[in-house]
Amino acid sequence: MTIAKNNSLKAKRLAEYIALQFDEKVTPLEKILTDEELDIFYDNYESNTFDGMTIFDNGKFYIHLNLDKRNYPNSDRGRFTLAHELGHYFIDTHRIGLKNGLLEPHPSLTNQKQFYAIEREADYFASCLLMPEPRFCQDVGNKKFSFEVIDFLRIEYKVSRTACALRFADIGNYPIMVVYAENNIIKWVHSSEDFPFKWLINDNIVPINTVMGDYFNNNHVFEVFKTEQVWAIDCFKSVRDEDLQRMFYEHCITYKNSALSIFWED
Repeated sequence: MTIAKNNSLKAKRLAEYIALQFDEKVTPLEKILTDEELDIFYDNYESNTFDGMTIFDNGKFYIHLNLDKRNYPNSDRGRFTLAHELGHYFIDTHRIGLKNGLLEPHPSLTNQKQFYAIEREADYFASCLLMPEPRFCQDVGNKKFSFEVIDFLRIEYKVSRTACALRFADIGNYPIMVVYAENNIIKWVHSSEDFPFKWLINDNIVPINTVMGDYFNNNHVFEVFKTEQVWAIDCFKSVRDEDLQRMFYEHCITYKNSALSIFWED
């Protein structure tokens, strides 16, 4: 589900306005909490519940982050979850909804469509808050793309590889596709608007002749962190005859039953 363009632009402008008030490249989320007089609680809420939750109670907002889902203070994951919760606080419709009890402070089974739209909007706010476009694009510059560019940027902005790759796909200087899978099943795909192919060859199953596919089909013997070349015809749908010899790079990172791959063309 995509975010409405108008809402997306508002979230971006708001998040980047806040981030660019600070000289630090790593957006100082703790300073934002202090400035807004927001209390944050890190606690164990079990691993099958939520990452973060924003609650309005007795005239005040509170943010809770779940340590059981690895949302540690100042960690890459914890920072993104906190930035996401700040989206619920700063975006007017979220804030008003929470204050008036119109929005659930956790996933609601009664209105999944509304819930996912709101969560995607908060995710986008978090991405813009942590990686504001003017700074991010300046650091990207004219660098030739390789996986090392993602690793450089994610360290510069103290974000996860996944968050950084998704942001690069949206505003970077080179088209990429990002794919995430679990147990050989594709969970999501996100690509730059000008990436030459829009769909993988299979709708749900990881293409077998990829680094990711090789990992899942070899019973997770070793974790993978490497770049290899793959054929377009083995990865993507709608490959034309003139593109049969076209090759791409795939960098794959695996962990237990999950894998993240980034595809790009030289």
